[in-house]
Amino acid sequence: MSNPRTGVALIGAGMIAPTHLAALEGANNIARLHTVVVRDVPKASGLAKHLKAQQPNFTSDLAEVTENADVDVVIVATPPSVRIDLITQLTQAGKHILLEKPIGRTVSEAEQVVEICETADVQLGILVQHRMGPAATAAVQVINEGQLGALGHVEIAAALWRDQTYYDELGRGTYERDGGGVLITQAIHLIDLALSLTGPVMSVQAMTATTPLHSMEAEDFAVAGLQFTNGAVGSLVATTATFPHREETITLHFAAGSLRIERRRLVVSWRDGRIETHPMTPEAVTDEGAASVSKHDLHQAMIEDFIGAVRKGSQPIATGRDVLASHRLIEAIEVSSRTGRKVEMPG
Repeated sequence: MSNPRTGVALIGAGMIAPTHLAALEGANNIARLHTVVVRDVPKASGLAKHLKAQQPNFTSDLAEVTENADVDVVIVATPPSVRIDLITQLTQAGKHILLEKPIGRTVSEAEQVVEICETADVQLGILVQHRMGPAATAAVQVINEGQLGALGHVEIAAALWRDQTYYDELGRGTYERDGGGVLITQAIHLIDLALSLTGPVMSVQAMTATTPLHSMEAEDFAVAGLQFTNGAVGSLVATTATFPHREETITLHFAAGSLRIERRRLVVSWRDGRIETHPMTPEAVTDEGAASVSKHDLHQAMIEDFIGAVRKGSQPIATGRDVLASHRLIEAIEVSSRTGRKVEMPG
């Protein structure tokens, strides 16, 4: 076979599992899903309804992955509280890991995961799928063209809504299971994308809180002032207490124009009056002017990118070490909120 499929296993049957299964269906030409590892096999086997081309074995026995020579890539979609031992076993078996964010509950834990994979010489990719969105890829292209000039001002906004039932799930929104609230569970996607475009943050002044709209341990609101190493300044606002749910956006203001990155559309406003919208082709745009993207398309793109990296021995689009920058910024925001002081980021 000229393009043999790479063997894949999925660990975890939570709310993101159907998206992974749909993505693996879409990637059927290069990925073969051998095994789905879950705690409750009878309950989770209902996920099979999402599958047609793929016909995996559902099991609660991790050995069916670690001892299976046909499995090269493992997608880990468990809560971060149960990952260290799991990742250790997988890396000892030589499995490459594509990990749902966050890497860990704390910076220390995330660094440990990255070091475990590096020591074992296996690939570690992180599912921060916002990087694969059409607006994000168009923004990278426009920025790389070099005509925008110096970056001066950054706006990162994740004004989201989660009903209380979301946090009523056992452990959700706690430090023990998730490592925090809106920052590490939701906003990390937007933070990762922003940092991939802006470069690193130099210092942070922040406040976090839990609004009266939710009963939960961790924060559902965060606001931060940011100073970047390139001289730009900016703001981050992240919350799950905004109803109705709004579009997540990153706006980058350069010397010659500004980029507004939405999930499915990029708007470039040049200082000379030109306004460009990407994607430009009518067939790629809905009535609302946004690129049409299925719910699983970005996950599929991440899976295909990771499998390609494993095959070539190259780096995936988002490595574990790349995404540590987002974890460190989140920790700095939390420290600044607790102390009321500006926090200097490590150089």
